[in-house]
Amino acid sequence: MRRARAGDQPAIRHLVSANHLNPLSLDWQDFVVAVDTSDQVLGIGQVKRHGDGSRELASIAVVEARRRQGIAQAIILELMRANPPPLYLTCRSVMGPYYSRFGFASLDIEQMPPYFRRLYRLARLMLSAASDENRMLVMGIFPIG
Repeated sequence: MRRARAGDQPAIRHLVSANHLNPLSLDWQDFVVAVDTSDQVLGIGQVKRHGDGSRELASIAVVEARRRQGIAQAIILELMRANPPPLYLTCRSVMGPYYSRFGFASLDIEQMPPYFRRLYRLARLMLSAASDENRMLVMGIFPIG
């Protein structure tokens, strides 16, 4: 695991595209990458900073051939270590149980920072016909105490 470098940009863009993730705000300096012994990128993740001051765990993706080996978990834990709560994320509702293992909980709209409130409302309008498992979920983790 290491901080991303400028040379990782093509791998970051490829993983974002291949996994149908949000292609906006892909500043390589915000990413960590999981690499193999030959320094090939196996997985990526970042924390985005939004104008309202909120921070978002985002762009978590792993090369298909290396999934289910704990790479995403390691990326998430590293990003959480470097970015203490509060921290937010958006995901499909089917992924909620995965992120709850890290302490994230689904948020009601009143609990969301302004950026996520706007995003959530927009997603509800655009994805009104989405199945339950494809609904957008906003989750957060907060400091204890």
